[in-house]
Amino acid sequence: MSANTTTVKVKKTDLSGTSTAYKAVAVVILILLVIVLAARGCGKISHRTPEGVVEGYIKAAAAGKNKKMQSCYSADKLSDEAKTEISSTIKYFQAHGVKDVNIDSCGSISENKNSYVYIRYNLVLENEQEYPCISTYLVKVQDKKYYLYAPSEISDKISQQAAKDYQKFMTTKTYTDYTKAYEVFLKKNPGYEDKIAGKLNG
Repeated sequence: MSANTTTVKVKKTDLSGTSTAYKAVAVVILILLVIVLAARGCGKISHRTPEGVVEGYIKAAAAGKNKKMQSCYSADKLSDEAKTEISSTIKYFQAHGVKDVNIDSCGSISENKNSYVYIRYNLVLENEQEYPCISTYLVKVQDKKYYLYAPSEISDKISQQAAKDYQKFMTTKTYTDYTKAYEVFLKKNPGYEDKIAGKLNG
């Protein structure tokens, strides 16, 4: 009995040592994975798809990266309207005290000569709560790359069509799920919108 007990103890020790080695390797792999993902997150805005440029714009806004947001537009020299839109978006995110952004979904509402893209995302706040958001952007293709329309480029015709498309979009599950999540957040955080408005107007 004692011999068997000793053998069992030796096996347990061996397994424990092996487990420690595996854990060490797993930790190294995890660290490398985090570094790779972080490097990707700090990379350039993707102009390969309409959704890619929209997601890049929102991520850059949450990080307060003005230049990256500017790169989402095709113009070498941005109009004052576009610059104001960028600074307003950054200011809005900062008013929430955003730590990060979690993108829920991003897709096309309609596609004509341009793409009308929605993005549903949550702003991760300092208290770890997530504030539900939904935004839409008009995207154009230029030299086989996708860029956001600058405000000055949106004609009345494009604007009217986008308004019609948005009305249809409001009947989709994506939009109704967003409104439900938004209502739940406000019930948990009464007066939150007034607090944000105060920061923006202050």
